Order: sequence, then C-alpha cells, then structure tokens
Amino acid sequence: MESRILQLISALRANGVRVSLAESSEAFSAVDLMGIQDREHFRLSLRTTLIKDVRDLPVFDKLFPLFFGAGQPPMMGGSPTDNLTPEEIQQLVDALKQFSEQLRQRMERLMNGEPLSREELEALAQMVGLNQADDLRYQNWIAQRMMRALAFPEVQEAMRELMEQLQQMGMNKERVEQLRELIQQNLQGMQQQINQFAGERIAENLSEQPPNENLEGLMNRPFNALSDADKKLLQREVKRLAAALRTRIALRQKRAKNGQLDPKATIRANLKYNGVPMEIKHRDRVRKPKLVVICDVSTSMRFCSELMLSFLFALQGQVRKTHAFAFIDHLEFISDEFNGADADKAIASVLWRMPSGHYNTDLGWSLNDFNNEFLDTLNGQTTLILVGDGRNNYNDPRIDIFSTMSRRAARTIWLNPEPPYLWHGDSDMPKYAPLCSNVLKVSNLKELADAVDSFLAG
Repeated sequence: MESRILQLISALRANGVRVSLAESSEAFSAVDLMGIQDREHFRLSLRTTLIKDVRDLPVFDKLFPLFFGAGQPPMMGGSPTDNLTPEEIQQLVDALKQFSEQLRQRMERLMNGEPLSREELEALAQMVGLNQADDLRYQNWIAQRMMRALAFPEVQEAMRELMEQLQQMGMNKERVEQLRELIQQNLQGMQQQINQFAGERIAENLSEQPPNENLEGLMNRPFNALSDADKKLLQREVKRLAAALRTRIALRQKRAKNGQLDPKATIRANLKYNGVPMEIKHRDRVRKPKLVVICDVSTSMRFCSELMLSFLFALQGQVRKTHAFAFIDHLEFISDEFNGADADKAIASVLWRMPSGHYNTDLGWSLNDFNNEFLDTLNGQTTLILVGDGRNNYNDPRIDIFSTMSRRAARTIWLNPEPPYLWHGDSDMPKYAPLCSNVLKVSNLKELADAVDSFLAG
C-alpha cells in the first residue's frame, strides 16, 4: 500500500501538482489514523493532505481510481448459448462457418464474454506504445488503438452480418435481439477492461517518470504519447535537428558536385598526353532533389505533419523545388506559406487554414484534387512523399490515381506512424504500400529525422 501511495504522489507531481515532502508525510499520517478499510475515508485522507489547490482536484480524482481501483476486469454479459435451444445453437454454429477462422475465434470469444488475460493486455500495450505513454488525456485514444489492434471494427461488422444471417435462417426475432444485447454488453465490458488497463498503465508510467526526462527520451517517445509540454520541447528541438541535417546534407552535396568518374571523357581529354591520365573528367550530377510533399493534418497526424513541415521549411536550401500540400477531407496547396522567413508563422498559417476538428478524413478525395490540378508537378526527377496513416474512413482510396502519381515520380516514399500490424480496418495502406518505393515508420521525432535525412540523401 505504501508503494502505491508513493506512486500516486509521483504521478501527481508529473501532472504538475505540487506535493511537498511535508504533505507526503501528512498523507501517510492521515492514512495511519483513518485506516484503509473504508475506501471513501481512505480517498478523502489522501485528497485532503495532498491537494491544496482546488484546480488540482480533477487530477487527483482521475489518478486515484487508477492506483486504487477494484483491480478486477469489468463484468461481461455471459455466453449467448446459455438460453438457446439445441436447434438455435446449431443455427448459430452454421452461421459462424461463413467467417474466417481468426475472425470466428474472436467473435466466439466476444460472444462468450471472455475477458482479456494480463499477457494479452501486455502484448497490446507493447504494440501501440502504451508503455511509453504518460499523459492521461490520451487514455481513450490509446484504448481505441488497442481495440483496433484486436480488429474490433471488423468483429463488430461481422457481428452485424451474423445477426442478419440468423434472422434469414429463421431464428426468432426476439431471440436475435437478446443475442445482440448480450454481445453488446460483452463488447462494452471488454472496452472497459482495455480502457481501465490503459489508464492504470499510464498512471504507473507517470509515477516512474524522472523529474527532468532527457531530450533523447522524448525524441524516442511516440507522437501519440506526448503531452503539450513535450510537444513544445520537440518543436524547439526540431530546429536544432534541421540545422544539423542542413549542414550534413550540404556537405554531401558539395562532395558529390563532380559526380561519377567519366572514363570516356577522361580518355579523350588525355590523348594529347599519349593516354597518360593527367586530367580526370567526371559526369555532372545534380544532387539537390525536387520534392512533392502531401501531409495529412487531421487530428491523429497533426503533430507529425507539423514537424515534417518544420523540416521542409528549414531545408529549403538543400532542394531544388518543393511543392507542398496538406489535406484532411480536401487538398490545399501550401507552398506559398514557405516563401517567408519565419517558419513558425508559416506553419501556423497552414494549420489555421485547416483547423483540427471532427473531420471525415478522405485521402482519396484529396488525391482526386491533386490529379485534377497539380499532376504536372510530378516528373522523372521528382520524389513524391506522403505523410499520413493511410486511413480513409472507408472512403474510396483512389488507388488508380495514386498508381498514376507513383509512376510519374522518380520514387515514392510514404512516412507512416503506424506499423504494418495496424494496417487493417479503415486503413488502405495494404493497397498503397505496394505502389511505393519505400514505406518508413515515423512514430517519433528520431524516426522522422532519420527518414528526412534518408530521402534527401537520395
């Protein structure tokens, strides 16, 4: 119990709540006096001694149940077969046969109300970056990613098809509705279990966070696990990284100015020396690339694209030409913003034109805009760069247009914060990826900086 109280205090401090050593000591004294048998008395003992500012009460109320919750998974609704007749059970078995083995197993598990094991929750946490998250505002977002990793959107759709199939097979409408309600209860129970686990893990991460985490740790932390304060630090760091990249890229370009050795030109130039090579000739080689960059600035991709735009602004001297675009549900040409001298104002202008909100992200429609107005920006000397997660909300991905764009460009590079195992549901990456020269994972600032360095190296 003492260790959990210390974790709570550390998590409060990590969230900006000032808790002195004296107040920590008072908390332990109050708990000794009031005991822990009555949970509400225990909670009030800690809140009274640790919180001195009313503005910090919501933080405490959020953290306390994460450290001192019931510790049990939410109750599931039970198995749908409990009240079914043998004939109805056979109908259910027959209807499930139309689905794939993997999908059928997940549906059966959900119908039976089986909670996830600790090992499964830990594996999901590792997959979605939960072990690095330390901001409770992202609890629901990370829980949704965990559900997506379990392919729950597909399971829900399959469940809808199952109910329709059972009705067509003659199962009583009331019985089908009972099944639907029971499955919905089980689904909500599993969602609560995942959300509870995500909150507990984030709270534990907060308690383990050192007072002044070094910048290298932030650079390796996933974008979706960053707090607003972290983002401000990384926005300053990206300028330093861009300056270092600019120097490195300029040096590479300087060394490559002479290009490759040209044997034929060298022989011709040295005929007057009886073939003795006194003058070495090289093929001229242009090292500065021409870029077309299309950035997803929807809520899930906004910070990643913002940092990408910061890199592009800072590295303009190392490219011949950049045509930059941003999209959410339509495409915007944003290169004009890069003509000024202030990167922060330029990027703020882009984000102001396309504010975050509840959009229906539609890359397919944005590709259609590009095809109609800007296709001539691509040619055999152009590097096409897409920055986005490839999620279209089940809209038409316009693979035909993207295929045309990829063929016209010299190479196509996709920067995506999601690993391939999350490419399902509304993700069209399995369709886009084969058309790309390379797909690079950029889930944190270090990976993004490495990706920019690699495609500018050419």
